[in-house]
Amino acid sequence: MQHAASSALVVAGWHRMSYKYSDNSFISEELEKHIRKVHSIVGNACTDKRYIVFGAGSTQLLNAAVHALSPDNSSSPARVVASIPFYPVYELQTDIFRSVNFNFQGDTSLWKNKSDAGTEIIEFVTSPNNPDGQLNKAVLHGSNVKTIHDHAYYWPHFTAIPAPADGDVMIFTLSKLTGHAGSRFGWAIIKDEAVYQRMSTYLALNTMGVSRDSQLRSLKLLKAVLAGGGRDIFEYGHETMKKRWEKLNKVISMSKRFSLQKNLCPKYCTYFQKISGVSPAYGWLKCEKEEDKHCSAVLQAAANIIGREGSLFYAEDRYVRLSLIKSQDDFDLLLNKLNELVAGEEGPKNM
Repeated sequence: MQHAASSALVVAGWHRMSYKYSDNSFISEELEKHIRKVHSIVGNACTDKRYIVFGAGSTQLLNAAVHALSPDNSSSPARVVASIPFYPVYELQTDIFRSVNFNFQGDTSLWKNKSDAGTEIIEFVTSPNNPDGQLNKAVLHGSNVKTIHDHAYYWPHFTAIPAPADGDVMIFTLSKLTGHAGSRFGWAIIKDEAVYQRMSTYLALNTMGVSRDSQLRSLKLLKAVLAGGGRDIFEYGHETMKKRWEKLNKVISMSKRFSLQKNLCPKYCTYFQKISGVSPAYGWLKCEKEEDKHCSAVLQAAANIIGREGSLFYAEDRYVRLSLIKSQDDFDLLLNKLNELVAGEEGPKNM
């Protein structure tokens, strides 16, 4: 809103009507340059000598990557795994496509001590993790293991950036960089040319590339972000998220009934060049009482708070995810309701 004019976009009715650009590709060369530039300035991903593909948000790219990394031999499909708690789309999307070349096999830990080197494994590694904000690392290693690094939240407003990410396949999305989730734009940074070609073929056949309107708006937004070296959006975003976390943490720390994720701590951020405070996108709330086995239902019944239950992320329903990336009014309302809930834990006081 502070950069309304520079981020605004007006498109003539006859503009960009064809499927492809002048170089016969589905990808805007200018947008790709700006993506590389923003990563260079932020220092959160290596892009030199890497290939970049675009997708309809990160969602489309997740399955494109699974497809590209899977063997063509359907007699031995790849096992797709992720560490609990994990983003539910990993399993839901893998299952819905029902490919003979891959299938979802659950929690990564189940495969940690397996010695079958002939089994291809694809591990999703989410860093920072959705829902708990942890900077996860790959659990499985070996010649039969391929890794998809989901870095949707690896930006200075959600986490300290200790070093550039350098994975073989890394996925990012505009929705968590600027908040424009409805534009449905994401990108993958890929080391291997063969993987890049397979992902490109998948995306071309699936949707014939990403909407040129989405690409045009994304370019306009990245130009606004990069004005002044990106300091405006990242400083504003980090300060906003840090304050929200501090306020949430203060309220929950006074509770005997609820707790928040414990392993988040300030770290040195190479972008801000200082120790960066904790600023996750979500609170991963736990109901500590033995009888509160369904924390989402507890919050809704006691305070009319709607969160995402732990079982959606393949964890216990004793957990619930609370979003800290809503509007300021929504966050203030959430905080007020939690304040009242925690204040009422001791029950009515006798006069």
